[in-house]
Amino acid sequence: MKHEALLDAAECVLFERGTQALTLAAVAERAGVSKGGLLYHFPNKEALIRALVARLIEEFDALVARHEGDSYSRAYVKATFDFLAGEDSERTQRRWTAITAAAASPELIAPLREAISRWHRPDPGDDPDPLIGLIARLACEGLCEVTAHNARLYDAAQYAAMRQRLLDLLG
Repeated sequence: MKHEALLDAAECVLFERGTQALTLAAVAERAGVSKGGLLYHFPNKEALIRALVARLIEEFDALVARHEGDSYSRAYVKATFDFLAGEDSERTQRRWTAITAAAASPELIAPLREAISRWHRPDPGDDPDPLIGLIARLACEGLCEVTAHNARLYDAAQYAAMRQRLLDLLG
């Protein structure tokens, strides 16, 4: 079984059953592998959660990088809506549940805290109005948090309207 498929299985357990249900046995069962097969890739639950958080950060950074040429805040807004309402939105919203699992431990959440500090630096240097850029990025962060609790709260038209309004705000 591949590393990514095991992470996918862990996300499904988290998304469908919550943090308390995230056990190595539950992930192995979901992935259709033995617990030993899972342990070969992830020696403990903490290693699994670290990998989930790292994948989330890497994927969001890649989404931001896809919009190179835009100001940082415009790229961030576009990446957020790619994440929430793009082709893989159901999968990517499921990825956000990794945060719930990591939040229980300061050590496990540390990489996300570092990424958030980087993503929300007060002045990324290329925004026409750094304060408006920060406000737009924080609005995106809030939207991610809200939709993590109810992924079907907004429809495609609402996402498109919010995305456009934030981009208009950024100029």
